[in-house]
Amino acid sequence: MIEVSNLSKEFPLSKKQRDELGIKDKNLKVLHDVSFECKPGRVYSLLGPNGAGKTTTLRIIATILKATSGTVKVAGIDLNEDPSQARARMGFLTGTTGLYERLTPNEMIRYFGHLNGMENRLLEDRKERLFDLLNMHEFANKRIGKLSTGMKQKVSITRTMIHDPEVVVFDEPTSGLDVITAKNIIELIRDCKDQGKTVIFSSHIMSEVDLLCDDLGIIHNGKLLYNDTMENFRKQMVTDNLTEEFIHIVTQGEKAEAM
Repeated sequence: MIEVSNLSKEFPLSKKQRDELGIKDKNLKVLHDVSFECKPGRVYSLLGPNGAGKTTTLRIIATILKATSGTVKVAGIDLNEDPSQARARMGFLTGTTGLYERLTPNEMIRYFGHLNGMENRLLEDRKERLFDLLNMHEFANKRIGKLSTGMKQKVSITRTMIHDPEVVVFDEPTSGLDVITAKNIIELIRDCKDQGKTVIFSSHIMSEVDLLCDDLGIIHNGKLLYNDTMENFRKQMVTDNLTEEFIHIVTQGEKAEAM
């Protein structure tokens, strides 16, 4: 379970940054009182255009950033009180996390398994299962620096999942990947759901949301414009398709801000 309550985030601005942005405030507020829940055995999608606040929200959940105000609980653990314990229960995937290019996927995954305190037999069993799921055996012993972007993403995903976290956070996991690799990742997210894990992923690709999501949040300019089930989203649609409905909600949000 992930519980996000009245989450806000501000970043301090230098005078140069304020002049460039044309604002007088010393802080830039990028999240405004965001609240939602992600439940076990369901996939929550955080949908929004680039710069909407998706990554900031997920990085706060993953304890990489600290909220300015509000609370986040992961598996019942308050991040303000015990972030290290929450991290142990969670896996976080982002496209900006670096890999050790001199290591092989086998070496990399064993290293992170041991960092998470896994026993060798459990680690090897878990690694083999993930390598099977993501079709990684053919490059398991090649140096990561010589792998393609899609192969590296598979290594990142395996590193995220190796300790079998009960809460999984994916930040645009298929961005820039080929169709086959993206399909593997979508299958992995479905597998997480089938295992009863809590899954949240961000995207700006409506087709992925349509395939995976049970619950939907639409964020724009740091504000949550929609937060309900995908089923109810379909019922309340006033346009012809999901993409047009997403654009309609964002546009209505912009109009409300301008008033």
